[in-house]
Amino acid sequence: MLAEGIVRESGRVASGGGKPRTLVEINPGALYAVGVQLGYESMTFVATGAGGGIVARQLVDGASLDSPEKVTDRLVAQFDAFVDAAGIPRASIAGVAVVAPGPLSADHGAILRSPTLRRWEGFSLRDRLSERLDVPVLIDNDAAAAAVGEFWTRRVPRTETFAGIYMGTGLGAGIIIDGALYRGASSNAGELGHTSVDLDGEPCFCGNRGCVERYAAPAAVLHQAREQSGRLTGLGLAFEDHTVTQDFDRLARAAVGGHPVAESLIATSARYLAAAVVSFVNVLDVDRLVLSGPSIAVAGSVYARAVRERLMESAFARQSHGVRVELATNPRDSAAIGAAALVLQSSVSPGHGPQLIRPN
Repeated sequence: MLAEGIVRESGRVASGGGKPRTLVEINPGALYAVGVQLGYESMTFVATGAGGGIVARQLVDGASLDSPEKVTDRLVAQFDAFVDAAGIPRASIAGVAVVAPGPLSADHGAILRSPTLRRWEGFSLRDRLSERLDVPVLIDNDAAAAAVGEFWTRRVPRTETFAGIYMGTGLGAGIIIDGALYRGASSNAGELGHTSVDLDGEPCFCGNRGCVERYAAPAAVLHQAREQSGRLTGLGLAFEDHTVTQDFDRLARAAVGGHPVAESLIATSARYLAAAVVSFVNVLDVDRLVLSGPSIAVAGSVYARAVRERLMESAFARQSHGVRVELATNPRDSAAIGAAALVLQSSVSPGHGPQLIRPN
């Protein structure tokens, strides 16, 4: 790492005997990573240095209903423009990670199924990008990436069992045990959104019934809001597929501002999430949780409070230890930041997840 300039000498420590110890530090300008969060409404590009600090960010149009081929063309063109505008030398880019909702195929770098990216089933985004880009590529889950990013930026001790709860348009989680992301048999661990909270409840695209995502996630909350739209006039809710994030932000702002109907809808969503989190914590016995994702950005305090209260009341191990519940410092960009962290992790500490695929 010294030879490649990733770390550099920063001084020496006097020794009482023998050779003085040489101190080293990460050289933040020696290596860069690009993370991309791919969503229906938007794509977020983030570039970080080796030290983890954000050096550039850009928000562009998402996949929408465009074909995967067309979106890939846009992603490649945007990557080139983004890197050039940020002034990042190509030779210093460790790679690019694109993260999206699961389930994903770790073997093929493909989205297997998604309620929003409906045209992407089986499309190997990783292979297509590696054919087009001159930097290494990896594809991963957005919630898992967000958890890795929070773990790194918070400098969480390896001794803690840590989890990140991610709410974008859906719900997911990332689990870190002994400093490594827990992936499961197919790298699809942590699908918190598909924990059933009602045995005979709403059918879900995954094949289950009563999934918490069908009650707590933004689309579900907005479906309930539409039924009470007459009591939500003036909030500017459009109730369209391409406005879910904006509509949910407006509803959350109204809730935080004291609008009674909006407040009730967000509080109900938070209670459902909290119920699922208790089961999640009971299985994993975590030390710390961080809530992240675009849908946490406005009303995060409501969700954090509901989760804390439910854990204090109902967590199985509550008499043994408490669970720290925190909010991400940059919830909207947490998945993209985490994607960049995955690149750096794969570069300097390989073996903890999907490997970067070198350009063809």
